Amino acid sequence: MSNYRDSKVLCFFDLFFTFSRIGLFTFGGGLAMMPMMQKELIDKKQWISEEELIDYYAVGQSTPGIIAVNVATFVGHKQLGIFGAVLATLGIIFPSLVIIMLLAGGINSISEYPRVQAALKGINVAVAALLTSVIVKFAKKTIKNIWNALFMLLAFACIFWFKVPSFIVILIAIAIGCFNTARVLKKEKAAAAKQTVVEPSQEEEK
Repeated sequence: MSNYRDSKVLCFFDLFFTFSRIGLFTFGGGLAMMPMMQKELIDKKQWISEEELIDYYAVGQSTPGIIAVNVATFVGHKQLGIFGAVLATLGIIFPSLVIIMLLAGGINSISEYPRVQAALKGINVAVAALLTSVIVKFAKKTIKNIWNALFMLLAFACIFWFKVPSFIVILIAIAIGCFNTARVLKKEKAAAAKQTVVEPSQEEEK
């Protein structure tokens, strides 16, 4: 019993410090964290699959709150239930919380210096490059046919040029996804039923 409890405690610590490391060494927000999460959660820990990470990101992006925190909550819950979800969430926000608290008092006074402004501009460019890389990787894994590509371009046009609220685009995407899934399942069910009818007929002929 003691060994089981000690093992459980180690799992809790491992979960917390893994997400703390992700939060500490990643810049640029939730999407920019994706490569780090792939490395830590898939390659090293093997807690989730690549498909699950993409699904978590999709759901996290579609729900209120910070995407990285939402993803951490999903992964933590999968590993260790409710308490795991809480620990993973605390782990990923802890480094940012500490750093922001330390910088909050002096950021206004130092942000006027030319060197600080130049550094911030450089960081912004690096973050833009990170986000572009993540978007390309994300697109490669999720766009599987021409219809996916057309829908992505249409959604982008609605948000970027026509200023359609993103939550409306997300709701429409959910509705289309549900409709398409229902259509595919219905077609598969009909094909299976037809196969079931054909097989007995062939046996009777024999």
